Amino acid sequence: MGSEPKDTQFRSDILRERFEQIFPTLTPAEIERLRRFGSVRRYNDGDKLFEAGSVAPGMFIVLSGDVSITQRDGLGHVTPIITQGPGQFLAEVAQLSKGVALVDGRAEGAVETLLIPTEGLRNLLIAEAEMGERIMRALILRRVALIEAAASGAVLIGSPNSGAVARLQNFLNRNGYPNHVLDPETDLEAGAIVQQYVTTPADLPLAVCPNGTVLRNPSESELARVLGMVNLADRSVLFDVAIIGSGPAGLATAVYGASEGLSMAVLDRRAFGGQAGASARIENYLGFPTGITGQALAGRAFVQAQKFGAEIMIPTEVKRLDCGRDDGTFALDLGGGETIRARAIVIASGARYRRLPLGNLHDFEGNGVWYWASPIEARLSANEHVVLVGGGNSAGQAAVFLAGFASKVTMMVRGNGLADTMSRYLIDRITSTPNIELHPHTEISALTGQPGIGLERVTWRNRKSGEETTADVRNVFLFIGADPATDWLKDCGVELDRGGFVITGQQCSQSQVENPLQSSIPGVFAVGDVRSGSVKRVGGAIGEGAQVVAALHRYLADTQAAISAPAS
Repeated sequence: MGSEPKDTQFRSDILRERFEQIFPTLTPAEIERLRRFGSVRRYNDGDKLFEAGSVAPGMFIVLSGDVSITQRDGLGHVTPIITQGPGQFLAEVAQLSKGVALVDGRAEGAVETLLIPTEGLRNLLIAEAEMGERIMRALILRRVALIEAAASGAVLIGSPNSGAVARLQNFLNRNGYPNHVLDPETDLEAGAIVQQYVTTPADLPLAVCPNGTVLRNPSESELARVLGMVNLADRSVLFDVAIIGSGPAGLATAVYGASEGLSMAVLDRRAFGGQAGASARIENYLGFPTGITGQALAGRAFVQAQKFGAEIMIPTEVKRLDCGRDDGTFALDLGGGETIRARAIVIASGARYRRLPLGNLHDFEGNGVWYWASPIEARLSANEHVVLVGGGNSAGQAAVFLAGFASKVTMMVRGNGLADTMSRYLIDRITSTPNIELHPHTEISALTGQPGIGLERVTWRNRKSGEETTADVRNVFLFIGADPATDWLKDCGVELDRGGFVITGQQCSQSQVENPLQSSIPGVFAVGDVRSGSVKRVGGAIGEGAQVVAALHRYLADTQAAISAPAS
């Protein structure tokens, strides 16, 4: 029987409040029903069943003995969580996709377990609906508790107010990976590590990984690979469908396609959820009357796709699409000689917020200029004057969210106001928020600060009167329309409109394209914001992601029939 958390150092409110759901106990009869999914494994006292930073073999069900579960961060700090005994299972959501363990599991005395590998775990969740629901809920809540406790995963060492720290922390948070920040100015251990590893300010922040590796100001991709976040799927596999982009449209395609038996690969260069994943609160999505954060909505879909067997590879950047293979399949060039092959392609790469036409904008991106508003950026904006540019729903959600932290939010739009671009409920909320000040016919004309240190002042201009205003502002949030993420489609034959969005259906120059989601290349489909003419809303993206699955089935069936037909 599992005990309560072993140490008050483990400060997870969700663990204490929902303990029975996080650590349920299976009955002997239930365990007997699950034996067909795995095999018995035995361990001696002190043996590790799994180790933080290494790939775990699957889910363990304890048959006899006890297993101690502890968290360990990159600095070697160990925090006891719980001792689990007979009838309890050891796993969290990473085991749905052969991910690395985030905790250590060590045998206390002789231990006998039933090991259910990843494939068996996925089969179990589908075949055993009632038990599967309980197990899935526990896996999700365990990950939430690990993130909340901030006692495992990567340790970021640097100033909490540093843009570089915010960049890495945002990346890890968006991907649901535990982390915490130590300030070398106040933490003696962090200060000692800085003295050992840092030779210039450009080396900060440091990222200390669970395996002991110390990275100096790493890129997101470099950090992800050392942490084992990247799913190293077998590159020789021919997938039924490869989906580029894991926003709402891509995740919807993955969930519906994988649940219907298609082998799906999902690739994204940064994090699941896309722009929607960074939304502070979505209140007009069907079924959530009190609203839901973009991260929570995307996170549920992300886990759901893995449950049905979709292979999700994040962060993985697609460099080029090859549509001209002799065998009728498609290849995605990932760079460095790596490729992913698939029988069909779904373009769901979404769009990126546009940048201001200012020569020094790049100096402050990620260090005062932001394209999303998460709790990390809100912390940096606490009790300060911030500027937000944009008039769409994402801008409205961000303005309301930031107003709860900042002393003042100056909101700017180039047009007459918000009525033509924003939902009424958000306009009403902005109007009733006293520390949001709306400036129509206004644009930023200058950014002032020190590159590498941060933004200091912002100048904006009224486009009608020409009057300019300068204020001390350290954080600017940009939500000014979107450019499609289609650079990787150059020279592959997929037809794009003038704005770079993918043309589909009867809008293609080839009039025989009947399916509204198919591009000019048979077998290549586009869904969500990247598609020309799509409704730029979360609900619309999810709907298209579900709708395209029927077209995929038809295309794959027709292709297979053509291959199987005898030559005349």
